[in-house]
Amino acid sequence: MKVIILAGGWGTRLGRRTELIPKPMVRIGNKPMLWHIMKIYSYYGFNDFVICLGVKGDIIKDYFYHYEYYNNDFAIDLKKKNIEIYSNSDETNWKISLIDTGINTLKGGRIKRVEKYLNPDINMVTYGDGVADINIKNLVEFHKSHNKIFTITGVHAPARFGELTEEDGELKSFQEKPQTSVGLINGGFMVFNNKFLDYITPDEDCDLEYGILEDLTSKGEVMVYKHEGNWACMDHERDLDHLNKLWNNNQAFWKIW
Repeated sequence: MKVIILAGGWGTRLGRRTELIPKPMVRIGNKPMLWHIMKIYSYYGFNDFVICLGVKGDIIKDYFYHYEYYNNDFAIDLKKKNIEIYSNSDETNWKISLIDTGINTLKGGRIKRVEKYLNPDINMVTYGDGVADINIKNLVEFHKSHNKIFTITGVHAPARFGELTEEDGELKSFQEKPQTSVGLINGGFMVFNNKFLDYITPDEDCDLEYGILEDLTSKGEVMVYKHEGNWACMDHERDLDHLNKLWNNNQAFWKIW
């Protein structure tokens, strides 16, 4: 089963962070967001990735082409021109296809453009900016159980503002809103039967959520896997700061590996 990661968008809402690098390469700790997403899937045994490239895709290609050197310590003998890797990483079982799917192509078009690299039955797809403590094997089993074309993962979006409790103008408490305080949204981590590929085209303007999933929903072909755990996306700079704070304080809920 292949894992498609949509990593070709502009990421403009991250401002200066994406001036020089694509959004999935923005770092949480000392690793790109893309790496964190791949580690979640890899933990459950899914190690075959198809990364849909677009904006600044050459930077993602460079990262994986030189993966050994970026992610391990090594020694260089300049005279003999030998390099000895002191291995620190454990991603040697990853297989990664890096496919240019266009600068301005929308999500549905990107998926269709990598069709020839996919498995002939079931595949997965997610965005390049979201993490969760989700059990991928349970998600796949749920998808197989209902025989519909498409499964999305419904998550509780974390509230962006904390709740204040006051009494006669005096602040009594301040706490973050629980994720269950808002309704479900599509958190990525999707699974589809390859019949889905008949509904999309390689055209730049072929989207995923708008049009295609709406059409499949009207046909009763979309199911929701409800993830009651934690989820977060890197949509704005404040999200990035929050994710880095969690990582640096050893509170990264998505670090299941």
